[in-house]
Amino acid sequence: MTSLKIKTLLASLALAASGVASAQNQLLNVSYDVAREFYKDYNAAFVAHYKKTTGQDIKIDQSHAGSSAQARAVNDGLAADVVTMNTTTDVQFLADSGVVAKDWAQKFPHDASPTTSTMLFLVRNGNPKGIKDWDDLIKPGVQVIVVNPKTGGNGRYAYLAAWGAVREKGGTEQQAAEFVAKLYKNVPVLAKGGRDATATFLQRNQGDVLITFESEVVSIDREFGAGKVDAIYPSVSIVAENPVAVVERTVAKKGTAQLAKAYLDYLYSDEAQEIAAKHAIRPRSEKVLKKYEATFKPLKQFTVAKYFGSLTEAQKVHFNDGGQFDKIYSAK
Repeated sequence: MTSLKIKTLLASLALAASGVASAQNQLLNVSYDVAREFYKDYNAAFVAHYKKTTGQDIKIDQSHAGSSAQARAVNDGLAADVVTMNTTTDVQFLADSGVVAKDWAQKFPHDASPTTSTMLFLVRNGNPKGIKDWDDLIKPGVQVIVVNPKTGGNGRYAYLAAWGAVREKGGTEQQAAEFVAKLYKNVPVLAKGGRDATATFLQRNQGDVLITFESEVVSIDREFGAGKVDAIYPSVSIVAENPVAVVERTVAKKGTAQLAKAYLDYLYSDEAQEIAAKHAIRPRSEKVLKKYEATFKPLKQFTVAKYFGSLTEAQKVHFNDGGQFDKIYSAK
């Protein structure tokens, strides 16, 4: 072999090695729609923390859309190192496909959900329609903007919160079904994800009320200016867990398992929990939650398990093709 060929081969090997090293120091977090600002700040904090503790420079990329659409994209080959979703069913879907570990919920504390949220109502400044609670959403002339529960966890939690609110007040399953059917009759268009719902409400100026995550209030104030919306806390709402998982398929190929685990571990740190609180995402840390009690108004909440068994069960009954939601929406 000539010296030129040897030099070329060595150069190629060096380039390939640098590519592998680069891949090992780079993560892709595939996440849900309304978490983009939180993860933008969290990523900067984690990069600084990782540099300080290991001396290594790393790069974190983010991808955001409706959570179920994101889960399908990862299942179909999008090379996420980690997924940070807003419903356990989206992570379980990936576990059932062998993309994340079967026991993903045992890999991190609190069933691998470092934060939670809840659903509330955003209305236009001054609350012109006088919306205070769930019953106001089915009044004639009230238009409700909500995410399609088939494409986003935001939409599933809104649906389940409405259904459960009836049950919390002593209503039957039949009464809950009737109430939710009336609510969706007041929905002019289903949004694809949380951000699309916000854009429909504020940029396209559709609807009188937006049902969305509590955290979206902070995002709207930052993006559109404070005072555009009023947050209305209903008498009761749902606990929404934000589950996370390492994407085993990707980290095995890239050699990023250790970095991916460190990235998700750090979500439980005081610094990360503070960042979550600043974005109106409810921290698991009691200490941080107490510090930000002005942000998180007291609210009666029920768990998914109370009325639906689990999100997986709710998925089968309500959101799979031909389920309760399809029956309600097709009868509009």
